[in-house]
Amino acid sequence: MAGRKSTTSRKPIATAPRKEETADRDGLLAFYRQMVLIRRFEERAARSYTQAEIGGYCHLNLGEEATVVGVTSAMRPSDYLFANYREHGYALGRGIAPGRIMAELYGRSGGVSRGWGGSMHLFDMESRLLGGYGIVGGQLPLATGAAFAVDYRQGTEAVVCVMGDGTTNIGAFHESLNIAALWNLPIVYVIVNNGLGMGTTVEKASGEPELYKRAASYRMSSARVDGNDPVAVHDATSAALSMAREGRPFLLETVSARLKGHSVVDPAKYRTKAEAETLKAGDPIAAFAVRLAEKGILTDEAITEIDAAAAQDVADAVAFAEGSPHPATDTLFDYTYATPVPNDSRRLPGQALFEPAPFATIGASE
Repeated sequence: MAGRKSTTSRKPIATAPRKEETADRDGLLAFYRQMVLIRRFEERAARSYTQAEIGGYCHLNLGEEATVVGVTSAMRPSDYLFANYREHGYALGRGIAPGRIMAELYGRSGGVSRGWGGSMHLFDMESRLLGGYGIVGGQLPLATGAAFAVDYRQGTEAVVCVMGDGTTNIGAFHESLNIAALWNLPIVYVIVNNGLGMGTTVEKASGEPELYKRAASYRMSSARVDGNDPVAVHDATSAALSMAREGRPFLLETVSARLKGHSVVDPAKYRTKAEAETLKAGDPIAAFAVRLAEKGILTDEAITEIDAAAAQDVADAVAFAEGSPHPATDTLFDYTYATPVPNDSRRLPGQALFEPAPFATIGASE
């Protein structure tokens, strides 16, 4: 393809080491603030769901905050991000205002998708978040197509495509990686391996549970990284994006357990009490706070201030969502197509396809 280097002799890189020098004091504090904001936002989303303020499905990034921050912080503003349905944190990481995200969860017109998308379908062209997708793996072909478009016009952007571990077992995963490798596309596929495809462990669902190794089938470079370490994820994503911009697609696996069930309504009974306690003890936010405190970067007072600021941001987001109106029914079809389509049906649910003739005229003689 035009403008891309040959990739006939790819060499996989080793698992990315931790590089504290990649982020200065302010940068590390920014990582911590963002992780706390995502945690408080998701906790409030769970509460709003139980209060019936949020409808449909709702999947949270609780426990995956370090991965979310590491990935999004390594991206340029011009890069494109495709995500699955667990994408609230990624929207925050791309700089979308918390109020607009919460309003979308509430189904209000002030939301990023005008209230028609909900939790699983956040979309914002300005931040280049090109959607959360409810169909498992639905984002992979689209992200690969976006990378082809960038390559076709010889752009400098890269595409990041986030997925869960269960997605690696569907056909679109292999088809997408294969075509990206053949055409040298500028894309990084990120597997967020939280150990469970809903309630089934990776070991019971995947013949090769070290998922990054699947890239070898396509001679694609890959790495596995500790998803509980935002600095390590940032460094690994940065390295992967550098390769992608040279026409060398990359598969990055981050190992990051979710603290709660698959969705808000999942009680996660497939976990033992001991497993739940182990996950709680390994909370990535608490671990990162300890790490920064040991370096003299974070104090108890700062922790309190950051938590209070995040709580206020979330409270403001909820207030914005509650104050935003519901979308009008006559806008239901406004975003079905990007451009006008002939004979586009605007029939609302329950409306007849054709209006029946008045009763009095049926059978009337001329």
